[in-house]
Amino acid sequence: MTIKVAVDVGGTFTDLFFQSNGIPTSWVYKTPSTPSNPAKAILTGIQEGLSKYGFSLADLSEVTHGTTVATNTLLQRSGARVALVTTEGFKDLLEIGRQTRPYNYDMHSDFPPPLVPRHLRFEAHERLSWNGNVATSLTEEEITRIVKSVRAANVNAVAICLLFSFRNPEHERRLAEALVERIPDLCISMSCEVRPEIREYERFSTTILNSYLQPGLSAYLDYLQNCIAAESPDCKILISQSSGGLMPIDTAHRFPVRTALSGPAAGVTGAIETCRVAGHNRLITFDMGGTSADVSLIRDLIPNLSFQGEIGGFPVRLPMVDVSTVGAGGGSIAWFDVDELMKVGPKSAGAEPGPACYGRGGMEPTVTDANAVLGRLSVKLLSGRMSLELGAARNALRPIAERLDVSIETAALGILRIVTANMVRAIRGISVERGVDPREFTLVAFGGAGPLHARDVVIQLGISKIMIPMHPGILCAIGLHTASVKEDFVQTITLPLQAPDAQMRTDETTSALLSSIGTWLKEQEADSSQWDITLTADMRYVGQNFEVPVPLAAISEPAHNINISLETLQANFYQEHERLYGFHTESDPVEIVNIRAIASIERQATTNGETSVVDGLQAIDQTEIWFDEHAPVNAPVYQRENLFPGLSMTGPALIQQLDTTIPLYPNDKLTVDNSGNLIIEVNHG
Repeated sequence: MTIKVAVDVGGTFTDLFFQSNGIPTSWVYKTPSTPSNPAKAILTGIQEGLSKYGFSLADLSEVTHGTTVATNTLLQRSGARVALVTTEGFKDLLEIGRQTRPYNYDMHSDFPPPLVPRHLRFEAHERLSWNGNVATSLTEEEITRIVKSVRAANVNAVAICLLFSFRNPEHERRLAEALVERIPDLCISMSCEVRPEIREYERFSTTILNSYLQPGLSAYLDYLQNCIAAESPDCKILISQSSGGLMPIDTAHRFPVRTALSGPAAGVTGAIETCRVAGHNRLITFDMGGTSADVSLIRDLIPNLSFQGEIGGFPVRLPMVDVSTVGAGGGSIAWFDVDELMKVGPKSAGAEPGPACYGRGGMEPTVTDANAVLGRLSVKLLSGRMSLELGAARNALRPIAERLDVSIETAALGILRIVTANMVRAIRGISVERGVDPREFTLVAFGGAGPLHARDVVIQLGISKIMIPMHPGILCAIGLHTASVKEDFVQTITLPLQAPDAQMRTDETTSALLSSIGTWLKEQEADSSQWDITLTADMRYVGQNFEVPVPLAAISEPAHNINISLETLQANFYQEHERLYGFHTESDPVEIVNIRAIASIERQATTNGETSVVDGLQAIDQTEIWFDEHAPVNAPVYQRENLFPGLSMTGPALIQQLDTTIPLYPNDKLTVDNSGNLIIEVNHG
């Protein structure tokens, strides 16, 4: 018997989803995170989750893992000592950037200082022209000089970023080969591999981020891999990417920057798969965990992919699921600013010490403590393995209540209203501010705290329907389990559609990308029936600064003959430009900047777990819940596992399960669909 496990490391808890080829088919598990070494919680969770049904590490066949190590390293600026090798005259590009301010109306804010100080940037006497032709040769003497400078700098990693290397990678590769040969322990990132496309500032920044992360993440992945291999040497390990796909662990070693925003992407993947089965195709994902809340808008079950973003204030150019994040989670701390107004977050109590009610030494008032005081949390978490200390929660909130001269319950409600406002603002940013009416969507609430706060959020937005998956607190792990293995390919072409050789160059570029995809698919040894390839073109009007992604084709075979009509492509660009910006013109010339391809390999992954047959529904307890400041309401408590498909009920009620607690407000109607998801119709009256 073999077991597959998906692991998502959160700020407070580490979530695990297990699938076996026996009985039960799947099950879930949670364990507190260990921020000092996330691998400890992973290994503990895997061992305890396996032992639940009599399995051991030796039974593992696959581990899929979403890691926050890269994100935390960037936010804490605790990465490697990095050197930069660049073309002569370009060492100051990191400061010059795009010559813009981070905030237009704040004259004092500035971008964070570069990760590579100026004295660790080395200029190579070489130059490629815009088309990749050699303008100034890179000599062996120059390579030797660069290697000596890097060795003397005593760095852990090197980023090689030469001008126009995406057209011709020869110079970067020669430098890398010399550095590997003469300084063997050095981690090296080449921009021609990390991000081989136009825009040198973003390409440089992304490559430097990759170098900055490489030594630390490689050590972490080595530790995790060695611990698992000691008991299960044939176990396959896949790592989550920011694009929502998975990559082999060897690829993660080479390109750790791809993992930086992978956690939120996994949640979106899990929500889409859940809604696909349940028959919903327009959704706003609301993933609230211990430290942050992530939101994304999905139409027709297709996530929006962005190729430009930032991490910790640094620009990054990689395919990533379009997710907006706000520092609002269960561990977010309530505090008073200099203006004497109460704020909530972004500082979080995290997993250590955690909220006060967890009884681990936390003393500051958090969102979780507010929920506990209001009776909205189950007094026994993790199926009874963890108990809430309500007295500690009240003590944490008492100074706030005294400062505001209100009751502790009123102070708790105030904390929740503030954190709700922060999350509503994030959802408005991805919907209303982009011309989309959120009332036309279903809010999919997940994460450990998402179901707790979903109702307050939809009331502010006018949304009438909430969907809560079967395992909301584990949905990111489930997303990892169902995700495909993905690789993205890009080639810059910068080609006006009116050029006489436009058709020929487009066909040649597409053929070259498909050839690279064919090689990658062979390396993965995947069954051809599982392949899926999507081609897009980044297009713009000549003179524009930024591009619009336009679909080219979706195929299942890299050897497939594709006939790309430039006339059809231009018409599709007009349509997409109209959809995004509300206008287009057919009189101005159009050009293709990049042609992209995303190849994916579908995995055999199912999420059907144990089911139970319940004769009727009975409350397991009664509790008092504060839904507003007037008075607590007596409500029945139900166990989520006892809510059978077809069930319908009206609030108030409190529903508890391993990974979250769900308050059902008075007069809201709850139904259970055929997949076990909870559908809540909100009473806006």
